[in-house]
Amino acid sequence: MRSNARGLPFVQPIWMRTCLLALPFALALHAADDPKEIVRRALQINVHNDEVSRSYTYLSRQEIRALDSSGALKHRESKTWDITLLEGSPYTRLIQRNDQPLPPKEEAQQQANLEKSIELRRKETPVERQQRLADWDRHRKARLDDLKEVPEAFDLRLAGEEQIDGVLAWIIEGTPHAGYKPRSKTTTYFVKMKGRIWVAKNDYQPIKIEAESIDTIAIGAFLVRFHKGAHIHVEYARVNNEVWLPKYVGLTGTARLLLVKGMRIDTDFTFSNYKKFTAESRVVETRQ
Repeated sequence: MRSNARGLPFVQPIWMRTCLLALPFALALHAADDPKEIVRRALQINVHNDEVSRSYTYLSRQEIRALDSSGALKHRESKTWDITLLEGSPYTRLIQRNDQPLPPKEEAQQQANLEKSIELRRKETPVERQQRLADWDRHRKARLDDLKEVPEAFDLRLAGEEQIDGVLAWIIEGTPHAGYKPRSKTTTYFVKMKGRIWVAKNDYQPIKIEAESIDTIAIGAFLVRFHKGAHIHVEYARVNNEVWLPKYVGLTGTARLLLVKGMRIDTDFTFSNYKKFTAESRVVETRQ
């Protein structure tokens, strides 16, 4: 989580997408006649999506709108990042602000940072490279491990079926399970959220999520607090006919920054231009 000069919270796009790959299964436990079997298959699909997503580059755009108590817009700002793979792990590069190219001086700095990172990573010893990749994997696996808590964390029920873009899906409602005791920082969010998830009946993929906070959620050691009633809307898309990846996230709610400044915040994340990574194509792009 980062804040700009105005105090608006911008989120690291890699962290956001990784969380989104895990979020559907934090809400989808019981579905249809055999909920455990559906969960088992859903978790297997999640592992598949996570593994395949590691070979994709993409663009991530975040727009933040600060509103006053009447809902009038006070400030709007956006950033767009290019996320690619650099010597085996992600690299995030800012490419636009407010949908405009960066000023020449800032673009030159971003390019210099990229070239420096390329040089440093290519000079790594085998041990250093292994450690960097292991650190990345450790963070990914920690989030996947939190999903093991889902059966204990939620009470879920089948709420019906619906077609979305021609895909028939189960609608599953989830509420926190009374008495559940979180075992990690991430799983503390489970007891503070309820929601619905649409899961495709043909392949157990998540299509859409709508969630609501039922208590205050603190993010980043109290850097940001979202109050009760914050809403999240998430949509996924099939990419290259092999994997489902996030395409849109919307967040609406009242937030307090640094426990001082309260404001209504609407923020949208869009994920686009997914491409299967090839070393040759990305080197060309980064040097344009």
